[in-house]
Amino acid sequence: MKFELAARLSKLPPYLFIEIDKKKKAALAAGVDLVDLGVGDPDRPTPAPLLAALSRAAANPAYHQYPLGAGLPEFRKAAADWVEHRFGVKVEPATQVLALIGTKEGIGHLPLAFVNPGDRVLCPDPGYPVYHAGTVFSGGVPVRMPLLSQNDFLPDFGKIPAAQLKRARLMWLNYPNNPTAATAPLSFFAEAVRFCRKHGLILAHDMAYSEIYYDGARPPSIFEAPGAKDVAIEFHSLSKTYNMTGWRVGFAVARPELIAALAAVKGNLDSGVVSAIQAMAIEAFRAPAEMTDSIRRLYQARRDLFVPGLQALGFDVRLPKASFYVWVKVPKGKKSAAFCTELLEKAGIVATPGNGFGAAGEGYFRMTLTAPEERLKLALDRLAKLKRR
Repeated sequence: MKFELAARLSKLPPYLFIEIDKKKKAALAAGVDLVDLGVGDPDRPTPAPLLAALSRAAANPAYHQYPLGAGLPEFRKAAADWVEHRFGVKVEPATQVLALIGTKEGIGHLPLAFVNPGDRVLCPDPGYPVYHAGTVFSGGVPVRMPLLSQNDFLPDFGKIPAAQLKRARLMWLNYPNNPTAATAPLSFFAEAVRFCRKHGLILAHDMAYSEIYYDGARPPSIFEAPGAKDVAIEFHSLSKTYNMTGWRVGFAVARPELIAALAAVKGNLDSGVVSAIQAMAIEAFRAPAEMTDSIRRLYQARRDLFVPGLQALGFDVRLPKASFYVWVKVPKGKKSAAFCTELLEKAGIVATPGNGFGAAGEGYFRMTLTAPEERLKLALDRLAKLKRR
């Protein structure tokens, strides 16, 4: 018996990381020693104090039932305190903070709360694929905002077609950026807030990489821009900050109306974040600064090894100021997907083709710093051999 897929699925490209994983598994099955710099998943374990907090919480019978609602009051209070300490922005825990099963879930659900069929959603290109997917699932139409090198990978709001803008409901931004590793100054956020206020848009800012930054240059929150509380919602993740990708926990911050709408969607589609994991997150929010400082130092050491090594081999790549991504131009005359296939088949290196993040990503490939230094050195050695061949 054959079943016909819903039309919305036909509008989605194959999920990028699943396709990469298929090729990777085939190479591994053939006995290839792969240096995997494809998916941005921290290679270090969750810090022991956080695991201890999880263990204690898991033994508490009060946490064995449905974790319904917007999150434990203690979680929302700890998240609000963290936002105030980190960004100097005060938010009300009970009405302006919402627990998420990882920010990917919240990002995917947000359009369901605000986007009607045919509405436009402004999405960065290249960008995290879920902005596009969430828009399609809501019946909306993605409008891509190119992120170009000559604009420091910031969108040019003046280039958005007026006809599309007239029908837009939502704009996505993401800084520090995946995949380009770009950062945005506060002046850009102020411009974005003014633009969204003028055109009646919700400004959704994905800040999953807020704590992965280098040389002491801490990225600002959208809420540090004047007027942002009127139009913005910001998504924060514990995944990269605390090596907690597998535990699936994050949170959103916004004015009460935006939080209530997203919470209404979630209340109909999921049962909330596991309470014991929320308890682990509370421990993370209150952890000494050394916990995140040590993770940052690890990535900075890798960056300072790997990126100059790529540059010495002749690759056109900027030194990232934040995130654990490296956004590299493919060699002249080559295409993104073909070159990444070449890396996999001829050098045993997994990288992500830039066009998988959007049409404007063509001509680039993304590599991650989520591998030990010895593996990064091995990747550089293999790239050098590939270049000589």
